[in-house]
Amino acid sequence: MSWKNTQQNSFADSLVIEHKSLSELDDVHNIINWGEIEQTLSNLYTSKTGASAYPPIMMFKILILQAWYALSDEALEKQIARDLMFRRFIDLSLSEAVPDHSTIWRFRQLLNTENLLEALLEQINHHLEQNSIIVSLGSINIIDATVIEAKQSRKRKGKNGNNTQDPEADYNVKIAADGKRKTTYGYKMHANTDEDGFVKKMTYTPGNVHNSKEFDKLLGINKHKNKNKIKTCGEVYADSAYTNK
Repeated sequence: MSWKNTQQNSFADSLVIEHKSLSELDDVHNIINWGEIEQTLSNLYTSKTGASAYPPIMMFKILILQAWYALSDEALEKQIARDLMFRRFIDLSLSEAVPDHSTIWRFRQLLNTENLLEALLEQINHHLEQNSIIVSLGSINIIDATVIEAKQSRKRKGKNGNNTQDPEADYNVKIAADGKRKTTYGYKMHANTDEDGFVKKMTYTPGNVHNSKEFDKLLGINKHKNKNKIKTCGEVYADSAYTNK
């Protein structure tokens, strides 16, 4: 598999690359051993041929930004297109096309299929803990979910007459502030972040899975081994959906 060349900076890149407003994520970016992450991703694609694709390390950085800023796939695509800091973090030149929301969706699905997401997140957090960016014990846990609409969210018949909807997704129903029901076909990204927004744990579920089902996983609690482990997790902030089944 060949990757798109994302290292050819344009004249416009050189004009903005040193602006201080773009360096807010530099400290975090520079302490992470991306080579180690890249090694974990090296066997993600088994095909030796095919059309060019975005580098796996870039796509993983995009998912990190999605978790840090709680963005849907479509909102994330737009943010990368507009935000020079995001482009800097993922090493995407101004002259390069932004990965669209379908590309982001497919990459996340691939990580889930290969069971790599949790291992990669642990590697990231290991580097952050070593540099005292996040604290693993006794810290604040902020638990929340972001609804991500599936690539194929509406029922349509394919060439063979089958439903083209993503079979692993499902419907999420939420009551909006105006009292109206909002239905979305897709997934939920559940995240446990610290007070600075760094993700300590992250899971994905179909949209119809109740938030409470992920509560223990997000806190690293194994009820069968230690029913009281929640006491060692520090402060926990979550809406009622995570505590009421």
